[in-house]
Amino acid sequence: MLRVEAVIFASAEPVGRETLARVVGRECSIELLIDDLREELRARPYDIVAVAGGWQHRSRTAYGSAIRASQAPTRSSSAAAAMSEHEAAVVAAIAYLQPVTRGELSKMFGKEVSRDTIASLRDAGFLGSGPRSPTPGAPYTYVTTRHFLSAFGLETLRDMPDLERLEDAGLLSRQALEEGTTAEHDSAVPED
Repeated sequence: MLRVEAVIFASAEPVGRETLARVVGRECSIELLIDDLREELRARPYDIVAVAGGWQHRSRTAYGSAIRASQAPTRSSSAAAAMSEHEAAVVAAIAYLQPVTRGELSKMFGKEVSRDTIASLRDAGFLGSGPRSPTPGAPYTYVTTRHFLSAFGLETLRDMPDLERLEDAGLLSRQALEEGTTAEHDSAVPED
């Protein structure tokens, strides 16, 4: 159990099942070890959480204000914290619509999503290349990465907030999403 905790503690990225199995053997139940560790850490200001297909040490949210007040550099004081509002909106749109082209994103936002914005998000490790679009010119599509999941504390994309709940809260317009992306896909489909 302590070897599993040591590996997770030392890793900058979430540690997957295969890595932990190499440490403790394939016959061990990784989930039971993680459950036991989490029980031992219950009174501590940190926990082991499932993110991006693995496990990682994370501070408990109750201690967030103390951590921010310290102004100490943290693992999370990364590109996610330094993203502009526009970059955050672009990466969120990609997460919900992936794979999606830059042109589809531009239509959705009503203005061009620049190559620099995409490059910045790629450099931060949030985006990767998806399959080429079947539309004329076969533009590149973009998808989110495991680093995106880790940075935003998600185990899988299914853990993202439900689109309907975001729309109900006034944070997102489903109509804008649908108009922005289906218009381009529809234009590529020949009419009979």
